[in-house]
Amino acid sequence: MSNKKILILCPYPENSAPSQRLKFEQYYPFFREAGYDITISPFVSRSFWKIIYKKGKYISKTWFTITGYIHRAKDIFRLHKYDLVYIHLWVTPLGFPLFERLTRLRAKKIIFDIDDLIYLKDLKSKATPLVSKLKGAGKPLYLMRTSDHVITCTPYLDSFVRKYNSNTTDISSTVDTSHYRPRKDYAVRENKIVLGWSGSHSTSKYLHLLDEVFHQLRKEIDFKLIVIGDAGFSISDIDVEAIAWTEEMELPTISRFDIGLYPLPDEEWVYGKSGLKAIQYMAMGIPTVATSIGTNFRVIQDGESGFLVKDEDEWIAAIKKLANDQVLRQRMGTKSAEIVEKKFSINGNKGLYLSIINKVISSGNQS
Repeated sequence: MSNKKILILCPYPENSAPSQRLKFEQYYPFFREAGYDITISPFVSRSFWKIIYKKGKYISKTWFTITGYIHRAKDIFRLHKYDLVYIHLWVTPLGFPLFERLTRLRAKKIIFDIDDLIYLKDLKSKATPLVSKLKGAGKPLYLMRTSDHVITCTPYLDSFVRKYNSNTTDISSTVDTSHYRPRKDYAVRENKIVLGWSGSHSTSKYLHLLDEVFHQLRKEIDFKLIVIGDAGFSISDIDVEAIAWTEEMELPTISRFDIGLYPLPDEEWVYGKSGLKAIQYMAMGIPTVATSIGTNFRVIQDGESGFLVKDEDEWIAAIKKLANDQVLRQRMGTKSAEIVEKKFSINGNKGLYLSIINKVISSGNQS
């Protein structure tokens, strides 16, 4: 009997974007072990990925976008060969949900995987509906309504999706704890305490929320700020080491952190975030200071595995407390790694992904 076939329609090349890399991509080996044949079809090619977030290069970006649509058109004609189509975020990025409708028409079964509140672009753009349609913001709402199952990443997002589809499962971003190994030595290993942040150029603006915190801390403790994911990041008069993200550099860089930082603004968009940065730090036994908002309450136990803070004074107090107490860093770091292994690791969630896929494929004809 031949293996069941799954087609993954995703925005980005494999092992590139955190929204894919630290969600469903790391479960591919388990899907294959369970007897599924996986075919991966990103909209963005590897060549496009190299320039997509760089300024300019508009002709190249336009050409790569056109070729992405051509590639998706070819996908539409082969959907009937697969037992399941697994869609992350959208089928194509622009315009009306035409390709999403064609996919629903031709696919036997669909699982829609959504992270972040990308639908807010649609809900908040009613004053400029043309802009909303050009950005393709209506696509996630359509996929929520019509998919056989929806995988979300936070309780807030899951609650929203249930307004459109009762078949949902909330699965947080997870990490492979066979690679994320907790530190054993909590002594300061560089010549000063290291505060660390990991993310991307698009989210590094949140770290600037702490500019004044860093300037105040500088008067009281000697520290370095390491940033991975935005090589151009800087703050005046602060010792910043900014590093471009690569797979090879990610874990060695995070392992240098003495304290992980996860600042977020108080806005609805944040409630779609799964607390991934905190999970990454914690998996490596790094005590974390994070804004007390959204899913951070699910990830961090305040005072036990890290600190949840509300304002600049609390940020300063929490960072100083950890910076000046090696025993506290070790206690919180050890507790953090235990929590991640139990709740936010691949081992803790692989059965859940497989159960959803098995259930959707084995269910009756779509309604």
